[in-house]
Amino acid sequence: MDIKQIDKQYIANTYARFNVCLTGGKGSVITDDTGKEYIDLGTGIAVNSFGIGDDIWKEAVISQLDKIQHTSNLYYSEPCALLAQKLCEKTGMKKVFFSNSGAEANECAIKTARKYGADNKGAEYYTIITLKNSFHGRTITTLSATGQDVFHQHFTPMTDGFVHATPNDFEELQTLVKTHKCCGVFMELVQGEGGVTALDKEYVTAVAKLCEEENMLLMIDEVQTGNGRTGALYAYMRYGVKPDVVTTAKGLGGGLPIGATMLGEKVQDLFTPGLNGTTFGGNPVCAAGALSVIERMDETLLQAVREKSEYIFTELQNTKGVKSVSGMGLMIGVETEKDATQIVNECMEKGVLVIKAKHKVRLLPALNIPFEQLKKAIAILKEVIEQ
Repeated sequence: MDIKQIDKQYIANTYARFNVCLTGGKGSVITDDTGKEYIDLGTGIAVNSFGIGDDIWKEAVISQLDKIQHTSNLYYSEPCALLAQKLCEKTGMKKVFFSNSGAEANECAIKTARKYGADNKGAEYYTIITLKNSFHGRTITTLSATGQDVFHQHFTPMTDGFVHATPNDFEELQTLVKTHKCCGVFMELVQGEGGVTALDKEYVTAVAKLCEEENMLLMIDEVQTGNGRTGALYAYMRYGVKPDVVTTAKGLGGGLPIGATMLGEKVQDLFTPGLNGTTFGGNPVCAAGALSVIERMDETLLQAVREKSEYIFTELQNTKGVKSVSGMGLMIGVETEKDATQIVNECMEKGVLVIKAKHKVRLLPALNIPFEQLKKAIAILKEVIEQ
C-alpha cells in the first residue's frame, strides 16, 4: 500500500505536502514510515502543545472515551463545563462558546461584534477593522476579515463589512473609525501566517483605549498565539490590555479539534438560545483533552517557554545568513538570506522539521521540548542557514 499515491489519487489537491509520511513518535521526536526520526519544531502548526503522545493528555482523552464520545449541545457534559470554567478563571473572561476550529471561533467573534454594534449603536454599525497582513481563517467571512489579497483570489465576492488597517499605524486606524460605522477591531498580536510579526505595545494600548472611547469591541485572535505559545497564557496578557472577545484553537486541543470564543463582561449575555450553535463544539473527548492542556499552563511552564525563546533568539540573531528574527515566545520567524523553502527541505534531510511563514522559516516547537533536543535542532538549523 503506497500511502502517498493513495493520497494523491483520492484527497483534494489543496496541500503541497512534503515527501514524508509520519507514522508515530513521542514528545518532540517524530518517526516516518522509513523509521527516520526528526526533532519536531512545527507541532502540527502550533497544535501539539506538549508534543506527540503526551501521557497526561492521552489519559484524559482515553478516560473520556470510556465514558461517552459525543453528546449534542442539547445536554450538559462535564468536560465542556469544566473547560469553560477553567478558561474563565484563568483569563477573567465570563462565558465561552466552543466550536471546532479557529475559523469557527473567529466567525463567532464576528457575529458577536455585529450583534453588539446593532444592539448598542444601530444596525448600520457592522464594520470590523482588521489589520493588513492578518490571517483569520478560510471560511468566506474569515477570509474577508483576513487582510491579505492573495487569500481573496478566486473566492469573490467577499463578505461586506471589513476594512483593513496598516499594523502599528494608529492614525490610519483612527481615520477608518471616523469614516466607517464600526462595531469592533479584530487583530492578532503576533501575525502568524503574515510572517510572525509582533505588534507594538504602544499601538495595541492605543487601539484598546480607542475601542473603549468609541464603544467598539476589542477582539483578539489567539488561535495561534494562545495557550502558552508566546510565554503567557494568552498573548494579550503580555500587552496589558483587556479584550472584550478572545478567540483560540490550535494548541488548546493538544491534537484534537476544538475552538473557543471567550466573551468578556460587555458581551457575556449577548447570545441567547438559537442565536449560535454547533454539533461538535465542546465535544466531551476534545474538551477533556483541552482541559488537560490548560490545567498545566502554570508559571513554571510559561517561564520555561520564555527562557527557550530567549535562547533561540540569541542563537539565531548571531548566526551568519540570518537577516532578522521576529515573534514572541516559541512562535518565531527567521528571515534568512538563503531561500526559506531550501532551508526547510535541508533541515528535513538532517532530521529537523521546520515550516514557513511567507518568506521566513517558522519555528513552533512543543512548549515542553527538552532543552537538549532544542539545542540540537537549533544547531542543525544554524548549520543549514550558514551553508
